[in-house]
Amino acid sequence: MRKEKLKKIVLTRPAVEAGERLGFLPGDMKDKLDPYLQPLYDALHDNAALQKLETWIEDGTVQIAPLAFMRGRTLENAFVILDEAQNATISQLKMFLTKDGSKLKFIMTGDTTQIDLPRKNESGLLQAMRILSNIEGISIIKFDERILSDINCLLKEL
Repeated sequence: MRKEKLKKIVLTRPAVEAGERLGFLPGDMKDKLDPYLQPLYDALHDNAALQKLETWIEDGTVQIAPLAFMRGRTLENAFVILDEAQNATISQLKMFLTKDGSKLKFIMTGDTTQIDLPRKNESGLLQAMRILSNIEGISIIKFDERILSDINCLLKEL
């Protein structure tokens, strides 16, 4: 049986303000959303050659989209990373985790101590961690103070 190759990497995050009000941003939709997605672009630029990255973005191998724009998408042979998942609402995370497609893999990253949702909204990540924690094939990895301390020590050595 031939193993199918990964066709695309999709990076997404919710567009949530971190406590401050940014107000009306000028420009087209891309101009308005780029400030929320900039950390994903930064991470890509730090980890890939610029020319190769530009080619991947142009041909659709790497896609960056706000979480709200994932609704209705069907993804095949894709690796999808949801960054800042603590700022996804329950309905957004439900939409994300029920994406349709074969050979689809998900990773969600989030810091449950830094939830920027309005008080009336519970973090979808917290609910997902409660519901999915005992399902075979799903892993939840939590960094505690000891691991974070070890990471900080390693970073100081760089």
